[in-house]
Amino acid sequence: MGSLPADVLIGILSRVPYKSICHFKCVSKPWLSLCSDPDVRKRCPQTLSGFFYSYRGRSKFHNLSGRGPPLVDPSLPFLSESYDCFTVEQCCGGVLLCKCWDSRHGGSEYDPDYVVCNPMTGQWAVLPTIVLKDEGDYLLCFELVDIFLGFDASVPSTFVVFVPLTNCLGQLTKMAIYSSETERWTMVQNEWGSEILVGNSECVFLNGTMHLVTHYATIVTVDVEGKVWREFDLPDHSPSSNSRPSICHSQGCLYAWQIDDDDDDVHLYIWVLEDHVNGKWTLKHTVAVSELFGRKRGEDDMSYTVFAMHPDCNYIFLTDEEEMAVSFDLDNQKLNVSCTFQEFQDALPYIPCFEEWSSDSH
Repeated sequence: MGSLPADVLIGILSRVPYKSICHFKCVSKPWLSLCSDPDVRKRCPQTLSGFFYSYRGRSKFHNLSGRGPPLVDPSLPFLSESYDCFTVEQCCGGVLLCKCWDSRHGGSEYDPDYVVCNPMTGQWAVLPTIVLKDEGDYLLCFELVDIFLGFDASVPSTFVVFVPLTNCLGQLTKMAIYSSETERWTMVQNEWGSEILVGNSECVFLNGTMHLVTHYATIVTVDVEGKVWREFDLPDHSPSSNSRPSICHSQGCLYAWQIDDDDDDVHLYIWVLEDHVNGKWTLKHTVAVSELFGRKRGEDDMSYTVFAMHPDCNYIFLTDEEEMAVSFDLDNQKLNVSCTFQEFQDALPYIPCFEEWSSDSH
């Protein structure tokens, strides 16, 4: 180690997973000093570390290992001077979208601020109101209702937010796109068609493009500049199923999953989008869910859901929404009971990011 310049060592270590860096600190005092360098921590690749979740109205954090104190302080103390109440609405990489209000000064959850923050750096920014001029040159203010957060850890200096805007008939007319780099909203004309409905929080930000699930079992996409618009079908193993496929991303790809409750068993189907040009899905995994949870086929009346897929491997996280949550390695079929369901109610996977974004935020 002594024969290499410090900047070269930092460059090498910045390509090593952060978990390994923590192990290296135990080698010797020089290694402890080197691996504690803030530049190493900021630049080394991160992976899934745990989950934000809500329990009895409070934000909590569950470490992926299931051990030790929470990696992140789920109370987000850097917000406490401005807000005494908040809910974590979305998590994208290392950045959170929170709905915040201050009840100490008459604030209400029905008239909140929407705040984007990084729990590891303490940076946060309030999204400004969307203001447009109508045909009569009057100013129109839009409430932030359907909001979709985009953040790419490979470009940690900025985040984006997408807000679909509708007219008085409920038709989607424009997309408002906010960039932390410019600190302003850009309005672009909707090119999906006015009948598209995307009123839910399910979204995936991948390769600079936002992917949204519609009410009609399709996926619509738009890039950060609002120039490239697409729509393609979700996979559907069982059109008669009451559950619509959901989306997530892992290993740089878009995935979809669907749980089908037939007469004999409950099955989970997982697809990957391998043909992006034609929007074609490939079925990758089929899992017998009842058997996974140790229940008899044909006698299982539980309601199951997948709440996360590991970003770096074929690892899924499921819950029966009543008793327990499990993780399952799709490659070696290894099962791990994570904890009770209560700790994974509305769980949001979290990947820490130690780099700061470049804006005049708090």
